[in-house]
Amino acid sequence: MEFTASGLFDFRNWAMLLVGLVFAYSGYVVDPRTNCDSNGECAPWLVWVALAIGVVFSMGGAAHLIVNAKRGSYIDLKTRELVWWEGKVRDGRTNHEGRLALDRIARVKIVDGGDSADDVFLYDHNNQLLPFAGSEVIRWPYCSWAEKLAEHCPGLSIESKK
Repeated sequence: MEFTASGLFDFRNWAMLLVGLVFAYSGYVVDPRTNCDSNGECAPWLVWVALAIGVVFSMGGAAHLIVNAKRGSYIDLKTRELVWWEGKVRDGRTNHEGRLALDRIARVKIVDGGDSADDVFLYDHNNQLLPFAGSEVIRWPYCSWAEKLAEHCPGLSIESKK
């Protein structure tokens, strides 16, 4: 049940770089004096805005790709813990990491995000939300992941909201 994802294979980083490069290229090649519509209305300042947005997005996407932060999770059967991390870089530092004892997990709630991404929440026996990074650190499909987690957590209930 081990899962690891790399920043190099996250399409969002590549999309940010690509969108940034398109905006930067547009801002670079368009002459601000010729930026007029068919009615003769001109907005030369938009070229500079596009260039600035492009540079910022390009640098952000490139930085994410260079850092290549990793995220993931696994079940440590020796300690009976769910271990997860986000933002792990080459020297082993992480932005966010945690361990949850499997015996504390009573319920997994999978929320369908509709048009946005689904998310996963873990609750204890008192119905309190447990600290967990959610869907970013586990493998999709989340229902399958929850069923495998239930094999190690007796009495675990799985709730899926659509």
